[in-house]
Amino acid sequence: YFQNWQMAQLRAFANEQHQQEALHGHGHGGDSDSNKKARAGLCGVLRERKVVELARAKRRLVEVPYTATLANAANALLAGRVSAVTVAAPPGHWIGAGGSLIVESDPATGAARKHYIGMVNMLDILTHIAETGHDDDDDASAVKDGGGSPPVDLDRRMSVPVSSVIGHSLEGLTLWTLHPNTSLLDCMETFSKGVHRALVPLESSADNVVAVELVESAPVYRMLTQMDVVRFLRAHGAELGGVLSRTVRELGAASEAVLAVASRTKVIEAIRTMRAASLTAVPVVDAPMDAYPGTAALFVRQGRGKKVVETFSATDLRDCPVAQLRSWLGASVAEFKDKVAEYRRDGSRPLDAEEEPPRPREMVTCSFQSTLGEVIEKAAASHVHRLWVVDGEGEEEGLLRGVVSLTDVLRVVREAALGEDRELHDIVSS
Repeated sequence: YFQNWQMAQLRAFANEQHQQEALHGHGHGGDSDSNKKARAGLCGVLRERKVVELARAKRRLVEVPYTATLANAANALLAGRVSAVTVAAPPGHWIGAGGSLIVESDPATGAARKHYIGMVNMLDILTHIAETGHDDDDDASAVKDGGGSPPVDLDRRMSVPVSSVIGHSLEGLTLWTLHPNTSLLDCMETFSKGVHRALVPLESSADNVVAVELVESAPVYRMLTQMDVVRFLRAHGAELGGVLSRTVRELGAASEAVLAVASRTKVIEAIRTMRAASLTAVPVVDAPMDAYPGTAALFVRQGRGKKVVETFSATDLRDCPVAQLRSWLGASVAEFKDKVAEYRRDGSRPLDAEEEPPRPREMVTCSFQSTLGEVIEKAAASHVHRLWVVDGEGEEEGLLRGVVSLTDVLRVVREAALGEDRELHDIVSS
């Protein structure tokens, strides 16, 4: 259902894009002074800049072959310090995620060399592990989750091919590509529809420039993410006008529908909760365990108004070394966070030459009165994909009220840009 809805949204966007081009005289030979004025301002900045400008600065794709095991994929995520890896297979044998056909071609002959069939993140892997199974209770390698569910045979589950878990999380249902000449404005439309990342070919054989595609053939790709676009907004704040000074409440950037877990929730139960809600992160609140039978999750109808103490995310899961998974999955969220923080501090993993030493992760929050510029600065500086909206003073400081995600940030910036553009066009027309 989600996949059909997402496709409908993107088709509607393509129609909107064509209408915008007609409105501004694109594709009709030359630009009048009035059209140039109408494209000035925030919308003009975002329309003129192309995704390939951001993509060229990205490093090579982190990928794994379709035959790699989940343990191989988890190690690739940890070593590459990335949130997702692409899965490559020989061309002509697979249907890509969501029906995609994204092929890496030989630069000299144009012949297909590999087919990117999907993406896998740590949540996909751990969701596979956490799924209730019927493993042998006597298996010595089983993980007891403490929640009344059957134990998990970790060795067996980590030995399956990575191709078998593509699409376990919502993000992996479809693999998208953006034409290199896609404007940032159009890219932001795609990223505000639930797409977190997309492949961008540095060169494309496609003649028609469409913001989002499921079919592409190119010699080199880079992965463009929501965070890349947010960092662009941060770096070009002076060109973006007054939108950055408007508040979260004024822009409608926050969602009050937030799912939370208690600090004593078992990691394996938190993963199941995140999988059920299609989330990559949840706030951890200072609250007693939930009374739901068979689960340790605390839902927002009890969590809203509780004190937020930290965040439990897919990044924390990625930073858990595979060798420690068996013992760490049965720990509470609070214990797991402590173990991950200790692993980061110890420097157990060698750093790349371009990589900064890991820093302790702090909870990043905002309020309804925070400006969008403050939200962008915090998100980019701390490399977080959402800020918890809190309020209160003194002992009540830090009470959970909502969340602002990067999807929300890109949505409201684009809406503000189009609104400003319409006003400018009306002024010029009159």
